[in-house]
Amino acid sequence: MKRLAMSLTFFLVLALVIGYMVSGPSFMDWSVAGGLFAVAIAGEGFRFWLQRTRAKKRSNV
Repeated sequence: MKRLAMSLTFFLVLALVIGYMVSGPSFMDWSVAGGLFAVAIAGEGFRFWLQRTRAKKRSNV
């Protein structure tokens, strides 16, 4: 669980920095930052699902 929190925190900060860099100093581009963070959440969910699926296969063998 700690790895998941660290990974999502890293991607949140990265998404916010990229959203700020894309928009410029006038305002934050929340759609870009939110979209990037949504991709990070989906990727972490997929990684968790794969890990869980592999664990089930090992226990059934």
